[in-house]
Amino acid sequence: MRHGSEHAKAGAAVRWSLKARLRAYRHALALAMLLLGGALLIGLLVAHYAGRRALEQDAAQARVQLQLYADALRRYVDRYRTLPAVLALEPELRQALSGPPDAAARARLDARLEEVNGVTRSSTLTLIDRRGLSIAASNWRLPSSNVGYDYAFRPYFQQAVSTGHGSFYGVGATTGVAGYFLSEAVHDAAGAVLGVVVIKLDLQELETQWATSTDIVFLSDEHGVIFLANRPAWRYRELHPLAADEAAQIGRSRQYADLPLRALDLPVAPPAGDRLRRVQIKAPDAPRVRLDVLWQSLPLSGEHWTLHLLRDTAAARAAGRIAGLAAAGAWLALLLLALFVQSRARLASLRKRSREELEEMVKQHAAALRTARDGVVEAARRAALGQSASLDHLPQGVSVVDAELRLVAWNKRYVDIFRYPSELMQIGRPIDDLFRFNAQRGLLGDGDYDEAIRRRLEHLRAGTPYLHERERPDGTVLEIRGNPLPGGGFVTSYADITQYKNAARDLRTLAVTLERRIEERTEDLQLAKGEAERANLYKTRFVAAAVHDLLQPLNAARMFVSALRNRVAAGEAQTLIDNVDEALSAQDALLAGLLDISRLESGTLDVRRRDLRLDALLDTLAREFGVLAESRGLRLDYVPTRAIVHTDEDLLRRIVQNFLSNAIRYTPRGRIVLGCRRAGEAVRIEVWDTGVGIPDAQRAVIFEEFRRLDTGRNAQERGAGLGLAIVERVARLLGHRVALRSWPGRGSVFSVTVPRGDPARIAVTTPAPARIDDSPLRGLRLWCLDDDGRVREATRALLETWGCTVGLYADAEAALAAADPQAVPDLMLLDYRLGSGEGPDCLPALNARWGRSVPVIVISAERDAALLARAREAGWGFLAKPIRPAALRALISRLVVRRV
Repeated sequence: MRHGSEHAKAGAAVRWSLKARLRAYRHALALAMLLLGGALLIGLLVAHYAGRRALEQDAAQARVQLQLYADALRRYVDRYRTLPAVLALEPELRQALSGPPDAAARARLDARLEEVNGVTRSSTLTLIDRRGLSIAASNWRLPSSNVGYDYAFRPYFQQAVSTGHGSFYGVGATTGVAGYFLSEAVHDAAGAVLGVVVIKLDLQELETQWATSTDIVFLSDEHGVIFLANRPAWRYRELHPLAADEAAQIGRSRQYADLPLRALDLPVAPPAGDRLRRVQIKAPDAPRVRLDVLWQSLPLSGEHWTLHLLRDTAAARAAGRIAGLAAAGAWLALLLLALFVQSRARLASLRKRSREELEEMVKQHAAALRTARDGVVEAARRAALGQSASLDHLPQGVSVVDAELRLVAWNKRYVDIFRYPSELMQIGRPIDDLFRFNAQRGLLGDGDYDEAIRRRLEHLRAGTPYLHERERPDGTVLEIRGNPLPGGGFVTSYADITQYKNAARDLRTLAVTLERRIEERTEDLQLAKGEAERANLYKTRFVAAAVHDLLQPLNAARMFVSALRNRVAAGEAQTLIDNVDEALSAQDALLAGLLDISRLESGTLDVRRRDLRLDALLDTLAREFGVLAESRGLRLDYVPTRAIVHTDEDLLRRIVQNFLSNAIRYTPRGRIVLGCRRAGEAVRIEVWDTGVGIPDAQRAVIFEEFRRLDTGRNAQERGAGLGLAIVERVARLLGHRVALRSWPGRGSVFSVTVPRGDPARIAVTTPAPARIDDSPLRGLRLWCLDDDGRVREATRALLETWGCTVGLYADAEAALAAADPQAVPDLMLLDYRLGSGEGPDCLPALNARWGRSVPVIVISAERDAALLARAREAGWGFLAKPIRPAALRALISRLVVRRV
């Protein structure tokens, strides 16, 4: 019985043991499920929260970094923005745009733009006229020069013409190189647009700076087209499909030339309201890879661009996973600690050594978990603050402080600029310590540096953006730009702009040097002008003297011929006399033309404009040349006119005379028509002929001196080739336009356009009384004072044929010796150039000897306006050499016969 009872107890014990083991297994399984499930749940929650927090910190850092990129872009563009406006004020560019520049002016413009471009280090400088045609460029030496191309279709040209300045990014139409174009309109004194100055900036330098960044950085235009990126495959991608009008506008302006614009694979658009703007996108450079990025954008209002930064979320996600693992480990550690405490209470009877070993093992495990957790948290915080990798690629020094003005982030460039020791650069260091360190080295200027530090701290607390420049004792110039951060704190960038300042200083020095050169060139031009005026005066005097000497024998020859004509009967001798007279007339016309050319070039020809009736002038010319045309077998028709014009009557007569003379000379048969046409506010005087016409190749050269057609009747009729040269210069002097139309073999039309006059200003003239007495000159006593013996003998021969008594004298002394109060001459012919002096100088002594004044005819080869005015004022008659006998006879009759 006892044995059975023990056996039953043993069986019960075995069953209890089995049940106890089963309960232990169930308890261990539940505990394991609790440990794993709790760790998984805690890990997921912490990973989500830590990842979200890391993404927000990455987004905030990306926005700060995006602002720094934008500041660098604005600073680069602002460096050149004012250069077109400065160049638009240069007089040399205005003068070149005022009219078509010659080759020398173009060369100077190209050299000037090349020099300025070399100083400013821009890409290209171009000067465009008002039609959009490039007339000068800094790359004129290159095969891809901009000179000679039409840029009127470019928006920067159209904007500058309409608003005064413009900007445009696009691929160069000539060079094929993309760049940013800044333009400025060039105005004249009245404000009218003469042309446009354009500077092209190469933004590839920005891409080079962005290339070191691990982020994706790109710039899009107002149409959403990416044109600048640190990844080449992202360029020329569309953020959204282009509308029809946008595509047409890009095509008209040839903004991207022939480059294909491809759409960016963007299945999920970035939400505008989400600060994180997390996007999944296929990378253009790796289509099989889908990127999970944070998309940050910053509009640049000045250029209508948008700056984008895409940051990979892998680091933030990794930080979340690490934080989740750390939280799960902490949860496991806590549960294990609880189990350890429970086991310690339940197993109090265990041996001390086992308890100590287990306690030591738990302590070591807990310490390892805490160390891992602290390391993970510190790594996550440093990655979020971005102490090095995210800021070190920036060219500027950057420092970031939190709301308590403690240093939380910086880059290596910031440490290099201020040469901070490594022990000073610690997270959480008050920015006051760094300011004080700089003040002790004299970097905050002279004076109380405590006050300087206080001002800087107050400015940071106020959170006001600022921008200023500071020159350090070593000559380095820093541009300091500060901006507040959302939620408190301040980010400050320090850019070294010493090279930019030196370039600006060099540019100012260049401007001063150019002004000095302009002053020197102006002085040289004034000296050259003075020398040219003196040379012109010497030339005028020489021509006057030479013409005087040439006309002396010609004048004598014509008077000899006239005297001979009256003494020789008609016949073969008379024909010879006519031929000699024609030859002398041709020589007379040649010398008169040379004298007119000289007076026109020297500017001594007097112009007397007035309002006059055109019919009186054309009537007289039609009668004079009508007789000549009739003698050549031609008919001259004149269409009367009532037009009133404002011009110089004598000079206009000379122009029309040359037209009529050429028409008669080069018209073998047919007729000539003289008439007028209305031309707006002007009158066009035209001479039509049915002559040989003028070929196209000779129309431009017939207005040059000594140019003539070889189609006249004979060598004498072709003339000297000075008539149209005089016409061209006289018309230019009067401001009248001369034109020519011609049909070879059918005829020509020469015309001159004259402005209309005011009828109210026409003077009323009283008709001269009719001549009653036309008695001959026989019996008159005439004196001739001339230092040329041939002229004296010719004058004697001519006057004696008219029945005059002639006294000849070579100089004033001989005339004074022969002067007798009882034999006063009726008239005196006086050469203006008498010996080394002037002929009229002897008149006072002779008139005193005679007791009265004697009528005088002054004869001169000079047709000077001052001499004519002097003769008119003194009451003298005036004849220009060579003398026409008919004109001499008429003038003697007017001065002597009518006086009697």
